[in-house]
Amino acid sequence: MEIEQTSKGPSKFGASELLLGLNVGENAELEEAKKNAIVGRTQQQFLARIGAIELDGKRESQSDIPTDNRLTLLPWIDGVARLVLILELNDEVAISRAAESIADSSINEHMRTSFKEAGAIKHLVRLLDHNSFAVRSAVIHALERLSVSPSLYHVLEAEGILHPLVCTLKRSETSGSLMEKTLDILARILDPSKEMKSKFYNGPVNGSKMGIDAARSLNASAGLTGDKPVSIMDSRKELLDSTVITRLIEILKTSPSNLQRKAASILEFITIIEPSMETIIKVDVSSGLEAVFQQKAVKDKEADVEGQELDEYALEIEEAGLAVSAASRLLTKLLDSEQFCQKIDSTHFIKLLRKILKSDIPLRNKDWVAACLVKLCSISNPNVDFENPINMEVTLYETIPRLIEQIKLSLSPETQESAAVELNRIISEGVVDSTRAVASEVGIFPLVNLIEQGSDRAVEAALSILYNLSMDSDNHSAIIAAGAVPALRKIVLSQRSHWTRALRLLRNLPV
Repeated sequence: MEIEQTSKGPSKFGASELLLGLNVGENAELEEAKKNAIVGRTQQQFLARIGAIELDGKRESQSDIPTDNRLTLLPWIDGVARLVLILELNDEVAISRAAESIADSSINEHMRTSFKEAGAIKHLVRLLDHNSFAVRSAVIHALERLSVSPSLYHVLEAEGILHPLVCTLKRSETSGSLMEKTLDILARILDPSKEMKSKFYNGPVNGSKMGIDAARSLNASAGLTGDKPVSIMDSRKELLDSTVITRLIEILKTSPSNLQRKAASILEFITIIEPSMETIIKVDVSSGLEAVFQQKAVKDKEADVEGQELDEYALEIEEAGLAVSAASRLLTKLLDSEQFCQKIDSTHFIKLLRKILKSDIPLRNKDWVAACLVKLCSISNPNVDFENPINMEVTLYETIPRLIEQIKLSLSPETQESAAVELNRIISEGVVDSTRAVASEVGIFPLVNLIEQGSDRAVEAALSILYNLSMDSDNHSAIIAAGAVPALRKIVLSQRSHWTRALRLLRNLPV
């Protein structure tokens, strides 16, 4: 077989190097220096094609990759420094690509912290006011990825990110993707559950002013110095603008569930600032809450899912549950205001929340719904007791399912024991339909497992619950199918503690 070399120049596909390796034809007579030169040129052209290096005057002709999609490979420490330097240029295209690269590179805590240490945040915040929409979009994307790190919240706020984000929020023409990323960042920085940490600082946090020492402490935690932290509270005061609150309520009324959740969380944070309550009430926040509670996904437990993929429906219910939970938490906070309680139609909201309690939203999202419902009920009728229909519904649709879930899934014997004892107390008090709720939530199987593996106190509670369930013959087949009979016989024959309870339960079953 003969191999003929048709071209004397180096091949862009590395064939020259292959021929040299085979040592065929004319290659056998090449000098060592010439061989190394051909190999070097081939490798150089490969690096140019992938964007690792550039060849002067031959960039377009030697690359099959479009110029806009070319990438440069660098060690991370050099790449971070170069990207931050590019943010200071006047080239809009270069800035946009650098910001997008920062977003793509912020894949872990190490990289996000590296960009912070390199000074990227102050440049990105400055560029939020850039005239180019492409630059603003790329920058907000980078900041959204950086804001994933809780350690950067104070840095972002201290660099003045709130003001440009609030301005973006006010603009009615803001695109959907830009608005979503803006809300993402604001919801992370203005997390009401984390605001309690501010109580460790000196000086008041609630209200319209924040102590100077407290502000400086906040800034020190961000690694900054000077009097700049006082401007943080000036930025937070912008949240009290009726335009901002109106915009957030509009999002509650018209946006998808994922944006509703973030808007409700930001509004809850605003309620921490005392003078905000009057503004929130004036702009009719109750209409926004009503829209969240009346979503299609949470209207009925028997929701029509025909024509809709099961996974799609599950995702819709998950997002709706998060939005409803955030709105319920906001409403619970607003109910602390006497002025708001006088204005709200509590009967209407009680009706909405009772429907949600019976809906298919995840159980973990019903805790704030139940808490809000109980609080609404106590405000509308202070003389309530356990027999109140609303309290019973909370027990049936939130408390009992939650306790069964703890018995079923918890890895802590103490948690299982506490849940079993509490569930036994509810059933022993004769709450209407409580045994039916346990059976409908597939609670029999975990209770049978508990009498086999639980502590003495947990076994006693589980036996008592199963005995009450056995009083209804409809539950007999489920109790037997769960394997209760062998477990009960084992307790009786070994005469363990509570063997008499086990014997009574066995006599109730058709065995």
